[in-house]
Amino acid sequence: MKENATLDRPRPSAKQGILARYAAILLALAALLAASAPARAVDGCQVLLCFAAPNWRAIPQCVPPITQVLRDLARGKPFPTCSMTGGGNSASHAWASASSYCPPQYTRVFDGESGPIYSCEYTGAVSVSVNGAPFARTWWKIAGDTVTEFSPAAKAQLGTWDTRFDEDYAAWLSALPPPASPTESGY
Repeated sequence: MKENATLDRPRPSAKQGILARYAAILLALAALLAASAPARAVDGCQVLLCFAAPNWRAIPQCVPPITQVLRDLARGKPFPTCSMTGGGNSASHAWASASSYCPPQYTRVFDGESGPIYSCEYTGAVSVSVNGAPFARTWWKIAGDTVTEFSPAAKAQLGTWDTRFDEDYAAWLSALPPPASPTESGY
């Protein structure tokens, strides 16, 4: 990619370059789909690309469709599909279920009359696979908040991503009590 050598134009950062590439891909895809398909509430292909982005909130073209799909999911509508994904590329939705399908840093445990009651801070998760391998999982709340868990392969490919999930996990780990030493446990 050539850049114009001007003194008044700042050089874009690597993160801005990645986001600009995702935005260009999304614009091209949106133009192609708008020309060839009837209008729909949410475009599954655009949603797939947005959920695979390093930070969908940082891409203006992603905010309306992702906000809409999360609103639709909260209302019980199905997750949109994309017929142009190609082999091994897909996105799917699953409802969160503490303690079996919820990250530990977002699982809450309350004392109940019959034992512990588990709750997940998030309502569901959208999982994206690229080339048949897990890429990203975006956990969402009915109020619209999301956090994305990126696979090691996604992190290596993206180079930069929204690190909130990783930071929350590290904070959760550091808040855990230290394991009991053998002398404290009586053995």
